[in-house]
Amino acid sequence: MPSGVIGVAGTFVLSLIIGYGFLRLRCRRIGPPFGPRARYWAFFIVVSTAVMSSLVGLLLVVASKHVPAYVGIVVPSGLWLSKLPPQRDRDMLPRSLPGGLLTLPFSRLYDRMGDDMEAWCDTRLRAAAPHPQWISDAAQYYSNQAEGLPGESRARTDLDRWRDSIKHKISIVRLINLDAGPERLRASLDLHPSTQHLRKYNDDDLLRLADRLETEALNELHLFLAYLYRLGYHTMLIFPFRPSIQRVEPPYRRPMAPDRAEPVAPDLRDL
Repeated sequence: MPSGVIGVAGTFVLSLIIGYGFLRLRCRRIGPPFGPRARYWAFFIVVSTAVMSSLVGLLLVVASKHVPAYVGIVVPSGLWLSKLPPQRDRDMLPRSLPGGLLTLPFSRLYDRMGDDMEAWCDTRLRAAAPHPQWISDAAQYYSNQAEGLPGESRARTDLDRWRDSIKHKISIVRLINLDAGPERLRASLDLHPSTQHLRKYNDDDLLRLADRLETEALNELHLFLAYLYRLGYHTMLIFPFRPSIQRVEPPYRRPMAPDRAEPVAPDLRDL
């Protein structure tokens, strides 16, 4: 019996390790299952799987006085091979009570993973939102962090398309703020497919057009960030960076009178 107890304990530990790995494989291209909000359901799933493996091992000890090592591998493999997480609309149909109890932890895990992704994206959107140029710079910065993606991949193509659209729309906003002429503005709008469809605008609609383009750029940056998050880039720093010590401009000094002994320093703002 002591050997059987050791075997059950070993099965529990082995199931914990393998269940952790299989759950991460199961959630790849979705997000980290052990994020701030999702970790509790992830730990619950992993520990429950290990407990199930231990119970199976205990039954084998009672039946045959032996715990096969594969028990700690076969049971956790269901986290990767099964279709327990929600499968779109078909899993919204009524289920039997055992099936509902089995899928409930995975549904809650996916919901909390979505909450983690939204919080991660919202933090970076709020940091870039105060200035339109920061939106464009943030798209370029986060795009540079995904340098490991091959240039010919589908993910790289999607990211580049969003980045170019964001930068183009912010450039139009900058032209409006600089009071660019209607001919130049119309030519700039026609340069990119994302703005060619805009309806004819009047001179009084330029501010509304700028607001619309800035909002669209923020929405595209949200899609851009969510895509990066699902690809595994969920540890990137927030742009723009917030230094702990802010730069303070030197106070303005008036030039001294000509009859004073000290020379008058030129005002650099007049150069």
